[in-house]
Amino acid sequence: MKQSLFETRHQPHWQAFASQLALLEQGKAKAEELTRFPQDYRRLCQHLALAQERGYSSYLIDPLQQLALRGHQQLYRHRSQLGAKVLGFLLADFPRTVREQWRFVLVASLLFFGSLIGIALLVYLFPELIYTIVSAPQVSEMQEMYDPDASRLGRAAARASSEDWMMFGYYVMHNIGIAFQTFAGGLLFGLGSVFFLFFNGLMIGAIAGHLTEIGYGQTFWSFVIGHGAFELTAIALAGAAGLQLGWALIAPGALPRGEALRLAARKSVKMICGVILFLLIAAFIEAYWSSTTAVEPWGKYLVGAALWAMVLAYLLFAGRGRHAPE
Repeated sequence: MKQSLFETRHQPHWQAFASQLALLEQGKAKAEELTRFPQDYRRLCQHLALAQERGYSSYLIDPLQQLALRGHQQLYRHRSQLGAKVLGFLLADFPRTVREQWRFVLVASLLFFGSLIGIALLVYLFPELIYTIVSAPQVSEMQEMYDPDASRLGRAAARASSEDWMMFGYYVMHNIGIAFQTFAGGLLFGLGSVFFLFFNGLMIGAIAGHLTEIGYGQTFWSFVIGHGAFELTAIALAGAAGLQLGWALIAPGALPRGEALRLAARKSVKMICGVILFLLIAAFIEAYWSSTTAVEPWGKYLVGAALWAMVLAYLLFAGRGRHAPE
């Protein structure tokens, strides 16, 4: 085919592609225009390859190469939407999912925080009760970790000299392990999630009541109030996600159990992604802020109260705006 005929036949396409490129580069392209862009780009590359193979003039090949280069830059710039999706999840999808599943969140919170507060009061009033829930060696370890004279709070003697980044890794693995147990336990018709929520609530509450009763309350509560906003909330949400799985097995409705479980898992996994984020934040705060003794307790209480308010406001109000990311 002669070059003149080749140009005449395909020139309209090249002009349309150049116009589309200009809109993309200016950020004015519409969403529907982006759907055809990869196809148009491949066609342009095919024309460029044909022109080079046939030995057409550089007056034709050079502009096509420029269009192909600009097209390549725009194609891969617009294809990568991971950052936007992550931002949309953080700003809207996760808190919306929590609110949509408020019934499961309420039940999980009552099981976890109810058992925690209840046993903490009982152990505070009846100190010997601690040894029916926590072993004597564990009680001694807890007292050592929250001794007001300790150089770093919340760390046993074996880990007292550990670097903060090592403790960060330890807290991440430990907390995610608890959350995963609580979540996966929902596959036992929800009984596993109920058990782990209740068990963790009893353990944390018993230790809190005991340390408060022996006079270590200030070191303990100033330690946990900061990262607890994220960590304790994450455990409750992991339990809610597990309860949702269990309920899908118990009451699948008109759907087969497998299909009901699959649909429930889509929402539960979305919630677990948010839980993991909360636990990462909690581990960072616990390793670098909660354990330090350089800050006065009142300062930790102020920061902790602000973090609790922020977490609650985020879960209650984030993603409600008309222009929140979808």
